[in-house]
Amino acid sequence: MIDLTNKEVVKDLVDSCIAGNRKSQELLYKTFYGKMLVVCMRYSRNKEEAQDILHDGLIKVFIKLKSYEHKGSFEGWIRRIIVNVAIDYVRTRKDFYIKEDQEFLIDDLVDDTDSNQEVEKIRKMRAETIIELMQKLSPAYRMVFNLFAVENMQHKEIAESLNISIGTSKSNLAKAKVKLKELVEQHRNEFEYE
Repeated sequence: MIDLTNKEVVKDLVDSCIAGNRKSQELLYKTFYGKMLVVCMRYSRNKEEAQDILHDGLIKVFIKLKSYEHKGSFEGWIRRIIVNVAIDYVRTRKDFYIKEDQEFLIDDLVDDTDSNQEVEKIRKMRAETIIELMQKLSPAYRMVFNLFAVENMQHKEIAESLNISIGTSKSNLAKAKVKLKELVEQHRNEFEYE
């Protein structure tokens, strides 16, 4: 594909896409389709929904190309757009609901006693397996878990993005972790490991 570490190559590609060059647009699309589909899979219920999110996200990328300032990682810039489109997509679904849960005691669920063997078992699971388990979480839990664990957002940022309190973000993350642990335990014999 293309060398995304070469700023000049990225600049030429972006400029060519903005100018309407179809081959450059196709190259950009093909370069990021697979990587960004994986991102979308973490926010969706299934592959078809992830493809819908990705399609909308890539359209937004092409629309916003003129605003790319060639600062930082181009892939990171695209990823941020895709994640924001995924957030918007999931928030508009009827089954997305985050309950304000101020009384929830996070310390009751946070479990630092996991054995090294359990942690290692999860690390060896194939990425597809983990995504499949994540898709079993409720949309709210999946959203907060992804934003915190995968996108490295802080609870303050998550709260602002989802229009919830910081406490609710923390609560949903703790519940998502507990639910994921349960799912791993329930399905560990069904999934392949690397």
